Amino acid sequence: MTDTNGLLLAVAVSAANVGDRDAAVPLPRRLRTPHREITLVWAEGGYAGALVRRCGQKLGLALEVVKRQDIMEGFVVLPRRWVVERTFSWLMYSRCLARPLAHGRR
Repeated sequence: MTDTNGLLLAVAVSAANVGDRDAAVPLPRRLRTPHREITLVWAEGGYAGALVRRCGQKLGLALEVVKRQDIMEGFVVLPRRWVVERTFSWLMYSRCLARPLAHGRR
């Protein structure tokens, strides 16, 4: 999870065989504990359902799902989703975070 500037607030790392929706279950609580002032969270369409209800009922967080509409064609920038994508691009820009170093090279 990032703030509106793309700075990381909470992170979940899981095995590749764990789906995003399942891996996200503990993440809102990890966000809520140190950041009580946050009341609204945006998520992509894959997180709709039980996670939205759980955030509202147990944590007092409004989880708003930003969905791509069927009428959209090609690449369309969706509101709020670009912030997380930008954070990923910053991380990938630093190759040492994404790829192992070649033997003997820095």
